[in-house]
This record gives sequence, structure tokens and C-alpha cells, in this order.
Amino acid sequence: MWEPPTCSISPPNTRTCIASSLSTRRPRGSQRPPDGSWRARPGRGCSPVAPWPHEVTSTGEATGRPPPALLGTVRAVDSEPASEVQDRLGRPVTDLRVSVTDRCNLRCGYCMPRELFGQDHAFLPRAELLSFEELGRLVAVFARLGVRKVRLTGGEPLLRRDLPQLVAALRATPAIEDLALTTNGTLLPQHAASLAAAGLDRVTVSLDALDDATFKAVGDTPLPVTSVLDGIAAAQAVGLGVKVNTVVQRGANEDQLLPLAAWARDAGVVLRFIEFMDVGTTNGWDRSRVVPAAEVVGLLAGAWALEAVEPTRPGEVAERYRYLDGGGEVGVIASVTRPFCRTCVRARLSAIGELFTCLFAASGHDLRAVLRGGADDAELEAAVAAVWRGRSDRASELRSAGGLVGPRVEMSYIGG
Repeated sequence: MWEPPTCSISPPNTRTCIASSLSTRRPRGSQRPPDGSWRARPGRGCSPVAPWPHEVTSTGEATGRPPPALLGTVRAVDSEPASEVQDRLGRPVTDLRVSVTDRCNLRCGYCMPRELFGQDHAFLPRAELLSFEELGRLVAVFARLGVRKVRLTGGEPLLRRDLPQLVAALRATPAIEDLALTTNGTLLPQHAASLAAAGLDRVTVSLDALDDATFKAVGDTPLPVTSVLDGIAAAQAVGLGVKVNTVVQRGANEDQLLPLAAWARDAGVVLRFIEFMDVGTTNGWDRSRVVPAAEVVGLLAGAWALEAVEPTRPGEVAERYRYLDGGGEVGVIASVTRPFCRTCVRARLSAIGELFTCLFAASGHDLRAVLRGGADDAELEAAVAAVWRGRSDRASELRSAGGLVGPRVEMSYIGG
């Protein structure tokens, strides 16, 4: 029986990540199973299937059932039934993150530390990257399987030449309701207008400090913090929605929380504080450097009256709070202290076409070989669906006190 190939990622301390060259065409004469699906091999990246720790019967016995809120959440398109797929824990795929490059012009220590990503680092050869046509074809396949939100990531996605062309193509994809981009913001002054004209809905900008010295230290960059603030202003000026993400690290930038919150209130942007995560194995993660979301909320509540806001949709990762004085909202993403694996509906696609089913996975599934091996759209859709049906990841829920163990893909390779 034909199976979607897996792609092993080189150990994180090596310089290259090379896709598997396995053939992905279904062998001649192989028969489609009665249910019309193809069976995926268990992924090597995360964990085996186990019952949800919070789903229990009245007697305290684990049921293994997914939360009811996740079921039946994908809307049909043009009155046609959606070809929704669910993983082994009942989670659909509604969000897709698409990396378009592994390069970046900053060297933030929690993502791309300079000592490992220096001038001699071997980034992905440009010839290996998926073309915009290939990316568009894959996004259309994911849309047929239930994806409604697409986010372009990197590295720094604005380093990819002619990116607005891809935005325009994805904007025209049926069923895609929300099209966003994650960026460090430094290149937005040059690109915000063309991105908005191409149909981008919003941007999420990384900003870890307002103090210039702290910003330069965290980002390991000579660029001033105004380079990001100018980018945010440029995005707002052309009508793009703006969110700001701040990764909080004890001993690095926790003194910036209140200044950032005050700035975001005045600037009219939504701010999210993110717990420092052990994505990859090169960022020096230690639990002692994690500032828990509860501590962040307590600090904010000491300065402004807050009210919790209900999630707007299943799979929402941020815990949101409204300022009672009308100053907008703020949120926290507590992936370490309050993991949300049970509602994770995200798939991630690397710049060379590997499908990752978890941010903390060690390996991906090589869709580029399927694309370039002559598969038609039905075969490509079957390959993607098979991978998702075999998914059982919940790495953050299984994180030990000392953090995750084993190889993991780096954040700069697949985006956050």
C-alpha cells in the first residue's frame, strides 16, 4: 500500500535540513482502501496516542475523546460539504502556516541564535524552495480539507522576493477566509502597501521590547526599535490589521511588559505575551527563564482592570482579556504552563514542502516529492489527508519538568 513519505530533519546543531528523496507515487496496481483513504505511517516527531488527560468520565476514567467544541467546526464552502479530516484525537485542520524562507535579518536568541546561524550557516538553497505555483496548489488542497486560515511565515517572509504575488494567488483561493503574515516588521515600510493591495488581511509583528538597548540585545541586531515601530505604523496606514507578539524571557525583557502594554493601548494594536518555549534545541531554553502567563496577567491587572474574553472560535490559542476602561484587549499564550494541544488545529508547511503536524516535531512529511512526482490533485489530497488522520501529537502536554527531549525542528525553519 502506498504511504505518504516522512522527511527526517537533520539534528538541530547541523547546518542543513534535507528532504527525503523517497518516491511518493502510489505503486501501480495498489488498491484504495474501502473507506477511500490511505493509511499514514506513524510520525516520528512527537508522541504516541494516549487519552486526553482532562477528558474523563464521572468516575474519573480517561475517555480519550476530543473536546466536543472541536467537532463540526469547519463550514461548508459554496453549499458543498467540506472534505473535513480529523486526526486520531478528533482535531480538524483549519489553520495552515506556510514558511516561504528559512532566512532572517535578525538573530533573536530564542529563534535563531547567531552562534549557530552565523555567516557560514548553510540556509536552504533557493532552488529547493517551493515555487509560488506549488504553494498555491498545496494551499488549495488544504482548503478542500478544511483549512480556512493561512499565515505566511519564515524565517522572515518579507525576504522572499515578489511575495505579494503569492498573497494575491492565495487570496483568490476558494474557502480561505483569513490571510495573515508573521514578520519582525523591519521590512514593512517597503512592503505594507503592496501586501495590502494584493489582499493580505493582517500582520503579526514580533516586538520584544520598547527600550532600544533591550530590543537590540534580544534581537542581536544593530537595528533600532524604531525600525519595527515604523513598520507597524506603515501596516496601519494601509489598513492592515495588526497584532504584536512578545516572547517574555526572565532576565531579558520582563521589565518591558507594562511599557509594551501601555504603548499597545495607545497605538490601537492587540498585544500577545508568549511564554518562552523549547522549540528546537538551540535556543538555550530553561524553565527558570519562563515567565508564566498567570504572572503576566497579574502584573497587567495591577495596572489596569481586566475582564476575561471568551474565545471567538475553537482552536484559539491566546487567552484574551479586555481592558475595562475601553483600552482594547491583551492576551497571553501559555503553551508551557497551560498547554492547549487538545484544541490544536494547525498544520505547518516548510519552505521546501515538508508537512509538520506539531511545532515540536522532529520530522516532517515530504509533500514536495508528491508534487514533483507527477501526482494529480486527488492523490495530493489523499496524501495530506492520510498524514493528518495519522496525527496524534500533544508534545506540550507531555513536556517534563526539564522540558522536551530529543531532536526538534527549529522555529526559524517552520515559523512559530
